[in-house]
Amino acid sequence: MPRERAFSDQAAPLEWVPQGQFLCGGWRRGNGAPRAVTSPFSGALLAEINDASDADLDDAVAAAAEAQPLWAGIGPVARGKALKEAAARLRAHEDELAHLDALDCGNPVKGMRFDVNLGATLMEFFAGLTSELKGETIPQAGGKLTYVTREPLGVVARLVPFNHPLMFAAAKVAAPLAGGNAVILKPSEETPLATLRMAEIIGDLFPDGLMSILTGGAEIGAAICSHPGIAAVGLIGSVGTGRAVLRGGADTLKRTQLELGGKNALIICEDADIDRAIGGAVKGMNLGWTAGQSCGSTSRVLVHAVHYDRVVDGIAKAFDAVELGDPTNPETEMGALSTRAQYDKTTGFIERAKANGARMAAGGAPQGVPETGFFVRPTLFCDVTPDDEVARDEVFGPVLTVLAWRDEAEMLDIVNGLDVGLTASIWTRDLDTAMRLSRRIHAGYVWVNDASDHYLGAPFGGVKQSGIGREECLEEMLAYTEAKTVTIVGGG
Repeated sequence: MPRERAFSDQAAPLEWVPQGQFLCGGWRRGNGAPRAVTSPFSGALLAEINDASDADLDDAVAAAAEAQPLWAGIGPVARGKALKEAAARLRAHEDELAHLDALDCGNPVKGMRFDVNLGATLMEFFAGLTSELKGETIPQAGGKLTYVTREPLGVVARLVPFNHPLMFAAAKVAAPLAGGNAVILKPSEETPLATLRMAEIIGDLFPDGLMSILTGGAEIGAAICSHPGIAAVGLIGSVGTGRAVLRGGADTLKRTQLELGGKNALIICEDADIDRAIGGAVKGMNLGWTAGQSCGSTSRVLVHAVHYDRVVDGIAKAFDAVELGDPTNPETEMGALSTRAQYDKTTGFIERAKANGARMAAGGAPQGVPETGFFVRPTLFCDVTPDDEVARDEVFGPVLTVLAWRDEAEMLDIVNGLDVGLTASIWTRDLDTAMRLSRRIHAGYVWVNDASDHYLGAPFGGVKQSGIGREECLEEMLAYTEAKTVTIVGGG
């Protein structure tokens, strides 16, 4: 039977109180409307923060434009040193930041500790890459010299979602700062707390105004995308939000870095180790990390028909064994969805799938948790068709579908038949099969006999409408620089 861990009805009180918006090297009350920040698992009020206004954004851009040349001018070694110190400070505040994230976004504190360290690791990674902002020389005749340098774009912005608040905040300021840029960061309006606390912890390491944290909803996000003083915008978010970013930046021809959603396939071949593949399918949903709210989750399993019943049964048993509970409890396996909107979206998918005839092999309403919490049990659907909504559209929640296949070509048509392609996972004992399928699958990141894990320096990003550009690698830092070509002719 499904299990839920008992806990109190209210979140622990917030010991730290956010001071407002972080801009121009200090704190100020936002000039926008007040916004309540509440716990997604208890409904408790955590904080009230005034949104940033367009005037606040203008001030942040002006301060960033003034600070950026100073930062670029100190050189790559000094920039790397500051980022390394920032990473060390985040690690020193691991417990506090993880607790804030657990309260704010509903993910288990164990996973949020991992997030703090991952964010710090990515900061350290980009700190070490500052010396890789290299140019080149191009041979010329007649004593001419042509060389290419890398220069920062100037003031850039990054928009990050609710599912990994602190990790994305730390990681996504790191690459632009390493490249010599100033950064304006907008966290999700639903989960801003750990990001604001990060600004308190590391803000003094940078020139005043170099890094600003502006909170608010779609209005301030749209203003960032259209602001003429911002040279580039990077987003982690949905495909729809990615389109909005492109439209908003069109008039100023902004550079964009987009890591968007996917409906990612996990393929189980006839020769696969089935027990390992079942474990991989459960792992690939990131239930204990984000309650399935992960763009890289392998949320549709395509299993060879000879193993269909065994795989459905194995995943269902694993899903039923997952314990839901208080995200601040170190023993909790899976927490709550982060927002009311995400809860409504996920439960809507579940109800429509049942109404359309899909069989729910695991899942259902949780028991023993607060009625105010946005809890959804890991849910497994089988007896679906490739055209069913739940098998085609990204839920961004703990919902997995299983489809059977016999013909490889037909299976690949299903896998590649969507307009997104972020990740994929292949389970086989045969190297030829692994190589063939990995070439033919339209996805930016493919695992073989694994799922979910990222590797430092390995480019992450999607194809088709799953994004533009690559992250977590040298390419991410270079995306926030311009190549400048100079030719010198003697005797002038």
